[in-house]
Amino acid sequence: MGRRAIPRALRRQVRDRAGDRCEYCRHPASFACAPFVCEHIRPRVRGSGNNFSELAWACPACNSHKYDKTHAFDPQTGRLVPLFNPRRQRWSRHFAWSEDFFLVLGRTATGRATVEALNLNRLELVNLRRALATLDEHTPGTE
Repeated sequence: MGRRAIPRALRRQVRDRAGDRCEYCRHPASFACAPFVCEHIRPRVRGSGNNFSELAWACPACNSHKYDKTHAFDPQTGRLVPLFNPRRQRWSRHFAWSEDFFLVLGRTATGRATVEALNLNRLELVNLRRALATLDEHTPGTE
């Protein structure tokens, strides 16, 4: 069985639903060096399809860090927990911004595990957030 491409119209719907931001790190696509992708929240190898409810808009880095992961270890408790699911969970329930809005902080076990697994505070992204803030372009969305 071959991999079916996600239709362009469906990709556009997923992008619009996300406000053209990565649904994990909240990075705006307008300041990306590479195209964003429709990410399968539950990996294809685990039975995910190309339905609107199974897809998230993701930056290339979050997509590659997530790869086929569905769970990761909470760095605080050491427990294996599910990663954040943007279709079933609210970003603001699991994450918060640091006081300066440059770091994503995990508020729950799922949030902490997702921050670590997807490397949501990778140096390049934090530097970009700082640069965008000087231009008044870093407007962190939460939902």
